[in-house]
Amino acid sequence: MRILVIEDEPQLAGHVTRALARRGHRVAAQSDGALGLRAALEQPHDLIVLDLNLPSLDGLAVLARLRQGGSPARVLILTARGEVEHRVKGLQSGADDYLAKPFAMDELIARVEALGRRTATPGADDLLQVADLRMDVRHRRVTRAGKIVALSPREFDVLQVLLQEPGRAFSRTELCERVWQRDHEYDTRTVEIFITRLRKKVDTGFGVPLIHTLRAVGYTVRAPA
Repeated sequence: MRILVIEDEPQLAGHVTRALARRGHRVAAQSDGALGLRAALEQPHDLIVLDLNLPSLDGLAVLARLRQGGSPARVLILTARGEVEHRVKGLQSGADDYLAKPFAMDELIARVEALGRRTATPGADDLLQVADLRMDVRHRRVTRAGKIVALSPREFDVLQVLLQEPGRAFSRTELCERVWQRDHEYDTRTVEIFITRLRKKVDTGFGVPLIHTLRAVGYTVRAPA
């Protein structure tokens, strides 16, 4: 993968960059928020490791501008802010995962490489559809009523799991395990955030909702009756 590390602690940035490079990834680093944003927008990257406390432009502002600019890169927030509210805010802003400092390098590598997996389930059908919602898995493209729905990579993965079995209810825990491929520290809240993001993009403005919550069960995608 092509990875960009935006981290203002030189020693930590060096450790992360070298560890990822040893795994065969192409890694670049920036220590400034504005410069990191420019690098992310000027050259395509598969994944960005993003600190929140950055000079000139903080990590959440970088993340917001990346998503506004249409960047499809997956984003792993790397921050000393371990409080749940900071993690939740990062996820709501478009991040795909987070890791609080201090952390084990093995865990960082595992999370980066899990984010690098392109599909939620190997061998899935190339084309998935429920009502007027269509997903082209191979080209990572989603449309509803013929209009392109721009999704972040993680949003795409969550929706893909739901579309693979229309009408089936997935619990929050199962969605977390299928998409993140590990037990998440705050899986319930994390999944809720991504479902909320999907609803805004997939259902808002299209009249009939396709994403449904089944009380005390989980979430499903189903066509109108």
